[in-house]
Amino acid sequence: MLQFPDALLLARIQFAFTVSFHFLFPSITIGLASYLAVLEALWLKTGRAEFMDLFRYWVKIFALVFGMGVVSGIVMSYQFGTNWAVFSDKAGPIIGPLMAYEVLTAFFLEAGFLGVMLFGIRRVGKHLHFLATVMVALGTVVSAFWILSVNSWMQTPVGYAMNAQGQFISAGSWLAIIFNPSFPYRLLHTVSAAYLTTAFIVGGVGAWHLLKDRTDPRSRIMFSMAMWMATLVAPVQIVLGDLHGLNTLEHQPTKVMAMEGHYQSHPQGAPLILFGIPNSADQRVDYALEIPKLSSLILRHDLNAPLAGLDTVAPDLQPPVGVVFWAFRVMVGLGFLMAGLGLWSLVTRLRGQLYENRALHRMALVMGPSGLVAVLAGWIVTEVGRQPWTIYGLLRTSEAVSPLAAPAVAVSLVAFVLVYFAVFGAGVIYILKLMGKPPAAHEPEPPPIPVRSAGVTPAAAMRPDALFTDMRSET
Repeated sequence: MLQFPDALLLARIQFAFTVSFHFLFPSITIGLASYLAVLEALWLKTGRAEFMDLFRYWVKIFALVFGMGVVSGIVMSYQFGTNWAVFSDKAGPIIGPLMAYEVLTAFFLEAGFLGVMLFGIRRVGKHLHFLATVMVALGTVVSAFWILSVNSWMQTPVGYAMNAQGQFISAGSWLAIIFNPSFPYRLLHTVSAAYLTTAFIVGGVGAWHLLKDRTDPRSRIMFSMAMWMATLVAPVQIVLGDLHGLNTLEHQPTKVMAMEGHYQSHPQGAPLILFGIPNSADQRVDYALEIPKLSSLILRHDLNAPLAGLDTVAPDLQPPVGVVFWAFRVMVGLGFLMAGLGLWSLVTRLRGQLYENRALHRMALVMGPSGLVAVLAGWIVTEVGRQPWTIYGLLRTSEAVSPLAAPAVAVSLVAFVLVYFAVFGAGVIYILKLMGKPPAAHEPEPPPIPVRSAGVTPAAAMRPDALFTDMRSET
């Protein structure tokens, strides 16, 4: 007889669903905000209308993605109070202040300048508008800073003490908590992943329009900029990922064992398992395709270095190996494909065929959503790999859940699934519709405000060269 899932499993599924859905949006807005700042800077420097056309084209998409990210993020706090009340009570004295810093810095920064960026394009001077765009871009990175600090502390908790109520509190140094051992690696790896995610989305859109009209200057610009980002950042991301992996080996070795599929210890050099089927029941990887001793070389920089396996870990402390094993390979595989596409684009660029190579354009189009898949796979590795812990080594997930009945969690889970796919599905479809249209000359802009200057008529203010009217005469 089929057994109904318990409340813990349903709460984990609900949080995994909502946080996975949510993080797709910030992974775009972090990179897209910086891309908009670069476009506007290039417009200010060169005066080329194509850069402003691309700015107006992508700022509409940014606004939609940003809005969906904010709305989906609100659900996170809802779940902390309902499904994970024990965690909120125990970790609140540390998690709460860090999340408050995110609101007081990043959210206020974004909220304060977002309106100017979106609707002030005809109302303020061009340099002030550029400042607003830069502040929004900075706000997205600051937001990532605090969120990743919180998550990293849960992965590598330091600087804490326990009070009489069994709560985690600061032991005196908040800097130790904020800059915990895994935080720098996670921040660099995640932010660079966001930039790559945006680059491949922009590159995919540019490739789509180049396949239809390879002479369009705006499509050429966005495709060229995206391929430069892929060429330069993808190899850096691989290096950052390696450094992050070495840090994880130091602080969360069990997670690395699951990532590598090392059920057994290897005293004389561990193989790199490329593919296989993890078999946790028999503690082995079936049909393994492996390269002898290469895992020891990568992780310890020594072919014969010993590596411990999951046979040294109690069964109840082992993460779900199959999920972590395959998610890791999806992430790494896509990372190398991104680097390969960047190298391919560099070769065609040097040959003067960047805008004529249709095979490259088709590959870039296929790789358009690859960044989203890679960041999702990376977060699966990060979060599933730390199980069975919510705060690594200190608070089990089973001890952090609220005392709720399974049917109550199931109802909210079903409600979230239905609402998310209906609301955000419609938003995604509309965004894809916007992307399907090529950027046009003098992209639509907000309506101008009434111009009261004696020497400027409303008709003149509508001209593209009057985009940023000097408003000093109005004051």
